[in-house]
Amino acid sequence: MTVAVSRPVAQGIFPLVPGSFDRLGGTGHKEVGNAAVVLLPYTPSSVAVARRRLTADLASAGIYESAVGDAALVVSELLSNAIRHAAPLPGSTVRVAWTLNDGALRVAVSDAGGGPMPRITQASPAAPGGRGLGIVETLSARWGVLRDEGETTVWAVLAAPHVRETVAPPVIPVPDPVAGNERSVADA
Repeated sequence: MTVAVSRPVAQGIFPLVPGSFDRLGGTGHKEVGNAAVVLLPYTPSSVAVARRRLTADLASAGIYESAVGDAALVVSELLSNAIRHAAPLPGSTVRVAWTLNDGALRVAVSDAGGGPMPRITQASPAAPGGRGLGIVETLSARWGVLRDEGETTVWAVLAAPHVRETVAPPVIPVPDPVAGNERSVADA
């Protein structure tokens, strides 16, 4: 069952709140604005559901296709890691949240923690996994972890440029040699 909610972001649910830290050891700030919050079953099939919902939201917001793809990959990695390495939230769910403000996309995945602090590892070339947070590191401007009241939230901030609106070429009037009237090039 998927539960979607749009509301102001509360502290502890999303990144960059007091007490969170990023990979560089910096402290965050309080997030403002509206966010999509999706509660999903704690199963691997939820990764595709979250990815589809996020890409639909970003595409309808007019975000560049390449940025949408990067965001989908980051959410996939964060959610896969939560399902693989952590415990579910009450109700056997996991929470995925995102917000789009000022050309930046902030995504977060929250679970009940229970495992070691998420960190980048160096996977051997033959290893089938272990590269998820390295991918997040590469695609995001910054990322971090917040542990608060029995929840772990791994978050990332990505660039989310809007596609420029296409402007129709100007209509230049040209004389109509037959009628002697002006008409536009677009009428020809």
